[in-house]
Amino acid sequence: MTVIRRETEGDAPLIHAIHDAAFATTEHSSGHEADLVDALRTSGDWVPEYSLVAEADGKPVGHVVSTYGRLAGERVLGLGPIGVDPALHGKGIGSALMHAAIGAAEARNEPAIVLLGSPELYGRFGFGPAAEHGVEAPDPNWGAYFQIRLLTAWRDALRGTYAYSPAFNEFG
Repeated sequence: MTVIRRETEGDAPLIHAIHDAAFATTEHSSGHEADLVDALRTSGDWVPEYSLVAEADGKPVGHVVSTYGRLAGERVLGLGPIGVDPALHGKGIGSALMHAAIGAAEARNEPAIVLLGSPELYGRFGFGPAAEHGVEAPDPNWGAYFQIRLLTAWRDALRGTYAYSPAFNEFG
């Protein structure tokens, strides 16, 4: 059975290893996703309630983090990285982490979550092209890969170019 819980202080080395393994063979990886998570953890945009661990048999096997970026002068969540132990792909762990991340953001009255990723993969979680809602990517070349999931607290005044937490500029 997989349990989703908040990250604890002792999880950091295991989370680093999960992201290293998860992105080792990913086509669009920067190769620095684990370092990015470490940098985000020390940023002012880190919120512990948005760093979630999937645990199986008492051991972390997946992780997702959302941190604050800026949109129209307000804090809006950016999701990622999300990684699962490659030996456990296809077992629903990534989906469980996504649903937990979305649920946590909704419960805390966040307006939206943005991410950079496959439209085919993330569309099933309610994400769609951010530009359709007046939210532009930091890099216009991202096109439909820059996506948004509107939440109940969404306001149409939240428009403009999204700026990720500064740690993304170093490792993203």
